[in-house]
Amino acid sequence: MSARTIIENAYVATVDIAGTEYASGHVVIDGAEIVAVGPGAPPSWAVEGRTAPDVAAAASAILLGSQATQPTSAHETQPQAAPLSVERIDATGHLLTPGLINTHHHLYQWLTRGIAQDAILFDWLTALYPTWSRITADTVGAGALGGMAVGALSGCSTMGDHHYVFPQGAGDILGSIVEAAGTLGVRLHGTRGSMDLGRSQGGLPPDFAVETTADALQASADAVARWHDPSREAMVQIAIAPCSPFSVTAGLLRESAVLARSLGVRLHTHGSETVEEDAYCLERFGRTPTDYLDDLGWLGDDVWMAHCVHLDEHAIGRFAATGTGVAHCPSSNARLAAGIAPVPQLLAAGVAVGLGVDGSASNESGQLGTEIRMSVLVNRLRVGASAMSGRDGLYLATMGGARVLGRSNELGSIEVGKLADLALWKVDGVEHAGIVDPVAALTLGAQPPLALLLVNGRAVVREGSLVRADERDVARRVSAAVATLLDA
Repeated sequence: MSARTIIENAYVATVDIAGTEYASGHVVIDGAEIVAVGPGAPPSWAVEGRTAPDVAAAASAILLGSQATQPTSAHETQPQAAPLSVERIDATGHLLTPGLINTHHHLYQWLTRGIAQDAILFDWLTALYPTWSRITADTVGAGALGGMAVGALSGCSTMGDHHYVFPQGAGDILGSIVEAAGTLGVRLHGTRGSMDLGRSQGGLPPDFAVETTADALQASADAVARWHDPSREAMVQIAIAPCSPFSVTAGLLRESAVLARSLGVRLHTHGSETVEEDAYCLERFGRTPTDYLDDLGWLGDDVWMAHCVHLDEHAIGRFAATGTGVAHCPSSNARLAAGIAPVPQLLAAGVAVGLGVDGSASNESGQLGTEIRMSVLVNRLRVGASAMSGRDGLYLATMGGARVLGRSNELGSIEVGKLADLALWKVDGVEHAGIVDPVAALTLGAQPPLALLLVNGRAVVREGSLVRADERDVARRVSAAVATLLDA
């Protein structure tokens, strides 16, 4: 017998194109898909376990003035022999949003939090490269499990990870990240990153931390062949992601773009993160980071870049014209004193912008939910009190992220026909009781307790606890991996 879940009596923030919200609404889920969304009580067919009426019948009923059957499904359905089993969740006192989408992380850095606390980016990287050169598949797997567990507990249903350090003999690092995501039940947008520009060639990373160009390209192709799932309900997708202009040769950037497009996958890198990066590109290439990457085929609607703090009007215009997306990482940019990305200007230009935690060694929190508030506050500091609303921040964390990752047709909003990636937040507890706007509880207040996180309609978090992993065991594994890494 098939299963149906009904969430009712929730404040529903759909984050659809119209910004629709219901003060007391319902969402009906069949399997992995949302089949009904609306105000008030769920329709009788949903409660009784029957299939949704088809679109034509529903439209006819509305023309006749009936309120009992609304056009709640985008799919015509066939008569059903047996009713669905129904789980009803009374979400009174809760806010329901789409699951949050993290567009940029470095999960392996969960193992090196608390190091180089007062450094800018280049000094921070230089301090950490020697430790990162000792990572293995086992330690990275534990770190990824910890980082993604914290992300899930903060409402994150989709994790974007940028991994680019592959020491010789370290084992199947990318495979360990994929395995960790599967253990928790979260959706992974992983990348096969790379570095081939060592210090002896004028790059920032030490020579022992880089690969050859040919090896990086072959490993990228292999990763896509092994793990990338292009299907609608995909739990794992892979992008190709050379690290940055100061750690990658022009040849690797150019050939990676060609390879990714031949394989039909997305491209990701860091761009315009710091003034030091701008100065490096101007000195070495005579170009800004945006112009340099543009010359190499790295602007397009299949590309998203992390940070993009130091973009001028020309760069913003090129991002908008080409459909290039941005992963905004406000806490990391503040931690490393990189600056504040021009998010309001990017949004005004039509650029797709999502949120990112960035590496947990430059954002020791690891929570994506708290990045919503941070994004709103720092951009108000840059532009003014009306620069970004809390709902703008929620959009970045949901539909903005879905656009950045190329999955806006199935993720990022609560709409009929989309996948059931949902976060249910408790907003009637001591921290939020009485707040006049439940959305502000999440976007401007302390992060509310997470009552439920669904991915493809399946529970990943219930009542603030992981469903598929023991948190004490995850913590023990992380502590052991850190000890192994630092003692190596």
